[in-house]
Amino acid sequence: MKLLHKVTVGNEEREYGKGTSYKTIADDFQMNYQSQIVLVMTDGYRLQELAKTLQGDASVEFVTVSDTYGFEAFRRSMCMLTIKAVHDVYGSELVKQVRVHFSVCAAYYCTIVGDVQVDEDFIDKVSTRMKSLVAAKIPIKKRSVHTAEAMALFRKHRMYDKERLFKYRRGSRVNIYSINEFEDYYYGHMVPHTGYLKKFELCLFSDGFAIQMPKKDAPHIVPPFNPCVKLFEVRKKSIAWGDEQSISTVGGLNDMIVKCDIMEIVLVQEAYHERKIAEIAREIAKSDKIKFVLIAGPSSSGKTTFSHRLSIQLRSNGVIPHPIGVDNYYVDREKTPKDEEGNYDFESIDAIDIESFNKDMLALLNGQEVSLPTFNFEEGKRTYGNNIRKLGKRDVLVIEGLHCLNPKLTALLNDENKYKIYISALTQLKIDEHNMIPSREGRLVRRMVRDARTRGVSVSGTVGMWPSVKRGEEQYIFPYQNEADVMFNSSLPYELAVLKQYIEPLLFGIEKGDPAFIEAKKLLKFFDYFVGISSEHVPYNSLLREFIGGGCFDVH
Repeated sequence: MKLLHKVTVGNEEREYGKGTSYKTIADDFQMNYQSQIVLVMTDGYRLQELAKTLQGDASVEFVTVSDTYGFEAFRRSMCMLTIKAVHDVYGSELVKQVRVHFSVCAAYYCTIVGDVQVDEDFIDKVSTRMKSLVAAKIPIKKRSVHTAEAMALFRKHRMYDKERLFKYRRGSRVNIYSINEFEDYYYGHMVPHTGYLKKFELCLFSDGFAIQMPKKDAPHIVPPFNPCVKLFEVRKKSIAWGDEQSISTVGGLNDMIVKCDIMEIVLVQEAYHERKIAEIAREIAKSDKIKFVLIAGPSSSGKTTFSHRLSIQLRSNGVIPHPIGVDNYYVDREKTPKDEEGNYDFESIDAIDIESFNKDMLALLNGQEVSLPTFNFEEGKRTYGNNIRKLGKRDVLVIEGLHCLNPKLTALLNDENKYKIYISALTQLKIDEHNMIPSREGRLVRRMVRDARTRGVSVSGTVGMWPSVKRGEEQYIFPYQNEADVMFNSSLPYELAVLKQYIEPLLFGIEKGDPAFIEAKKLLKFFDYFVGISSEHVPYNSLLREFIGGGCFDVH
C-alpha cells in the first residue's frame, strides 16, 4: 500500500502518495488561481520547482506567474526557449553565441554573435520554432553535475562566459537544465515544460531582437513593444563600455580582480563616471538660460552624491550651484494624501505643495530674494529660517526629488530654463551570456547596505518596503523617463564585488521563517559567484560611498 501524506493548501487539506510531483498537486488546485502556477513553496520558506516530489506531510503555497518569483521563472525559461530555437533553426556552426543583455520595456534585448542575419526572416523562423516547441510541451529537465564536468560541458558548447564563471565558484555541483538535447545553466528556478511559455513575441530592435513578454500584473497579455529609446541607448553604451574593458560578465570581472591591478580597474571606472558628469556640467554651462537643474531617479540610484559631484563640475565651469530638495516642499502632514490602505502616501505628487514650489522658483528666476523652507519630518511641517537665496547671473538651482521629471511639478516654469536629468543604476554586468543581473536587484542590495548602516533597518525591513518602493517608481518615476534631457547610469561594474563584504553578514543573519529568508538565500547564492574586493580602493567621492559610507560628502 502506497504511503499517504497530508498536503495543506490554505485551509484545505488533501492526501497524496509519497513521490507525487508538486505539478500533479498544482494541477488539482489550478482552478482556484487566475494565473498559471509555476513554482511551489513548502513549509513557508523552501521555494521549489514543480518537478520536485512529495516526501512527507507538507504545508504548500503555490507561486504563479503573477508573483515575483514565478514571474522570474517564466522569463528565465523563455530565454532558454528562445536560445534553443535559435540553435535549432541555424545550428551551432552559424550561431557562436546568443547574448541576453538587459530588460527593455517588458522585453529582453538580445544579439547574435555568428554568421546569422537578424531580420524579418530570422524573426519568422525563430518564432515558428518556438511555437512548435511550446506546442510539444517538452519537459525542462534539471540534473546536477560536478562543477568540473559542467565547465567541460560549457567549453564544448562554446559557452565560455559560463566556464569562467564556475572557475571561481566554491560549490562542488552545478544544476544543468535541458530542453531535449540542448543544455544550459540558469541562475534560478524554471517552469516544468515548454507548454508554459505561450505568451511572447519577437521583435526586431537595434542590432538584435527583443523577446517581448507579458508584465507581472497582466500575465495573459503581451503588450506592444514600446521601448524608451533614450534609456536603451544609455544601456547599450554601458554594455559596449563593459565589453571594451573586458568586464561584461561576473567571470570577466573576477578574472580582472585576480589577474590585474584592482586599483587601476576601480579608478578607470570612476574616471568614466567623472567624464560623463563633466560632459553634463559643460552642457549646462553653455546656456545662460538654464536656471533649474532637475534630477530624478528611482531609489538607491545615488542621486545625492551625483548632485554633489555635478555641483563641483558646474563650479569648475564657472557656474554657481545651489542645492534644493523637493522634499522640503511637502504639504503639512494632515494635508498629505492617503493610499488605498489609509496610509500617508508620501510618494504622491499631491504630497508636494506645487503652488508654493513654483511661486518660489519663479521669484528666484525673476531675481528676487526668497526664503526657502525646510521640512521638519518629526513635526510634519515646513519651517522657515535663514535659508535665503537670490540667483545671480551664473547661479543655478540643483533640484533633486522624486517628481523632478513630472511636468506637473514645474508647470509654471519655462522649459528653456530647465535641464532635466534622469539617473538610475542600470547594472551592465551580467552573470553570463544568458543570465542578466536585474537593475532593481542591484539597487536593492545598495539600499539594504545603506539602510542597515544609516537607519538601523534590517534586511527584512528593506525587503518588506521594497514592493511599495517599486510601485511608487512605476507610478511616479518611470513614466517620465523620456522627459529627461540626459540620462546617467550610476552603476559601477566593480561595485557588487565591494558590496559583497557588506551584504553577506546581513544576509546570513536572516533566519528561516523570516519573510526575507528566500530573498536572502537567493542573494547569498548570487554573491557566491563574486571574488570580493576591499572598499579601501573606492575613492571618497565615489557614488558607491553613498551606500557603504566613508565618503567626502558625508551623505546618508
